[in-house]
Amino acid sequence: MMMKKFIYLDNAATTKTSPTVVEAMLPYFSDYYGNASGIYEIGVKSKEAISKSRERIASTLGAKPEEIYFTGGGSESDNWALKAVAEANGGIMTAGTEPAREGALFHPAIRDDTGLAPVKNHIITTKIEHHAILHTCEYLEKRGMEVTYLNVDENGLVNPRELEHAIRPQTGLISVMFANNEVGTIQPIREIGEIAKRHGILFHTDAVQAYGQLPIDVEALHIDLLSASAHKLNGPKGVGFLYIRRNIRIQSLIHGGAQERKRRAGTENVPGIVGFGQAAREAVDTMAERTAYERELRDYLIDRILREIPYTRLNGHRTKRLPNNANFSFQFIEGESLLILLDMEGICASSGSACTTGSLDPSHVLLALGLPDDIAHGSLRLTLSAETTREEIDTAVEAIKRIVERLRSMSPQYEDFCRHSPSQF
Repeated sequence: MMMKKFIYLDNAATTKTSPTVVEAMLPYFSDYYGNASGIYEIGVKSKEAISKSRERIASTLGAKPEEIYFTGGGSESDNWALKAVAEANGGIMTAGTEPAREGALFHPAIRDDTGLAPVKNHIITTKIEHHAILHTCEYLEKRGMEVTYLNVDENGLVNPRELEHAIRPQTGLISVMFANNEVGTIQPIREIGEIAKRHGILFHTDAVQAYGQLPIDVEALHIDLLSASAHKLNGPKGVGFLYIRRNIRIQSLIHGGAQERKRRAGTENVPGIVGFGQAAREAVDTMAERTAYERELRDYLIDRILREIPYTRLNGHRTKRLPNNANFSFQFIEGESLLILLDMEGICASSGSACTTGSLDPSHVLLALGLPDDIAHGSLRLTLSAETTREEIDTAVEAIKRIVERLRSMSPQYEDFCRHSPSQF
């Protein structure tokens, strides 16, 4: 059955799998379908394909192949990073026990008066992280960890000085996302990495939105752990990786086999890993030209929306944002109604993270930026791709204008505002 024509502007949620990625994956469904642990030829072919993808991905980060561990996606990678570091640092308590201290991850120069590594039961993160980080932190807090959730400014930026001020002797991990999945703001990762290194603290970044969109060099940025997912860069769903710096010894999240050098058990998703390797290579090879095009189109979209629709706010930093991200709040409307009416016109968009679709609560990211609930409820995220055209943007803008005007015409709040109140923006 043919799908109706539509305009897809939700690439932060997921991207279309590239035809060349699908082509690269297909032999590992049908011809080389052997288990990569097998000693026969089709198993060896699978193992070789995994190694090739590992090398490709490592080269995109300035990392070594043995530092790349394949996972089931970005959320798994985030969970693994936080839980494993908390356990290794001796910060997790179970009923009736004290936190373990032997083998904790710590700066080599730090010892307490017993000669043991000090318990590192404190994590620093931000209020605008993806829920894969926030919910994992909540889980860890129930098991003895302490977490500091940093504020951000009205553009969604972390203040590195506030981050450094939050460091304690017990701080074992800093986790700050590379770029926000909702508003697109890019964090000062290099500065944060330098602070972490200076204090002997591990630094993890959720780079799920940034990987493939921004150049990343883990050595130059002092990143110790990094999470990414294939389906954000025209790769398949259900596969991600966690970069773990080679001198960091943490436990596996999944036990049961020797896969991924005994750190992530389970038969490998060979087609997915092959697809990820191909997608990563394509993303890096096309990054400069592709993101320049997306940035130009994004700015055109932002300029039209802000100029032509009154009482509208751009969320996130105006320039320090992902090349393909535009997030708006429209006063006096509900974002859910806007999305439904856009869908009826064949336009795919979102109000924020795809992982919170269906929630009646306003975006935690927009609230952290200081927006009141009623304005946060009226948000719209539009995320572009290299296939998005200016004609599609024009069509979308005209549709948004009509729908916003229609929704406001039915709003008693807007009617009252027009009679009595100045603009809040």
